[in-house]
Amino acid sequence: MEKSLPALFPIPVLRHALSRPLVPPTPRLAVESYWRHHILRADRLARALAARSGQPEGWTWRLGTGNPEMRRPDPALDDPSGKGLPFSFRVPPAPFREAPHALGKGHCCICGQPVYRFGWHRDLWRAGAPNRNAAWHAACVAAWKFWIAPADHVKELKRRQNHRCAQSGKRLLKTAEVDHRVPLYRIWREERGRPWPELLGYWGLPNLQVVNRAIHADKCAAEAGERASVRRQAGGPEAGDPAAGAE
Repeated sequence: MEKSLPALFPIPVLRHALSRPLVPPTPRLAVESYWRHHILRADRLARALAARSGQPEGWTWRLGTGNPEMRRPDPALDDPSGKGLPFSFRVPPAPFREAPHALGKGHCCICGQPVYRFGWHRDLWRAGAPNRNAAWHAACVAAWKFWIAPADHVKELKRRQNHRCAQSGKRLLKTAEVDHRVPLYRIWREERGRPWPELLGYWGLPNLQVVNRAIHADKCAAEAGERASVRRQAGGPEAGDPAAGAE
């Protein structure tokens, strides 16, 4: 890595890389490793960059159509129409991944901001132009994975809560689970008219909590009852969620 290290490089990333048991072999992998090990920082940065871009003109949060059983690995790109619409409200809205609002290479398809060398979000190298071969910030990649699968980062969230259950205040057990404070089905039902950068907070840290399994089970049961009641009143399954399951 030192052989390929440029004259300018983010100091925190370099310190992180050199402290690893196995030093990343390239600067790009060092950047990826940094954000992967600072996932909550990546979440905050990605949402701040999205706020800087703002919601594209004419964009509204919509869901794609098609057979939900025939999904590709990335649910945000499995709309057969090619528009890049997600099938479910459980996937964070990403207007810059949708065909009408895509900015192309050189801009992050998550936050919309320019992408520079090594997937960095600032032009530290004074290139004057974004990297035309890149379409993701390294931080936004980490944040997207966090939003899609927050349960994979339960250790970081437990540490932030001082290993205390967010609902009961008791010590978190090994079986504790990650939960959305405001369930995502309610975001789709009640909040989807909010500006896009604000919506991302419902997938990020502001709306995540770790609770003990028994409390989570009770909360899911109450949510399932509420959703069943709504479906009965509407006379059909809830749009955007074929499985119609609880959070």
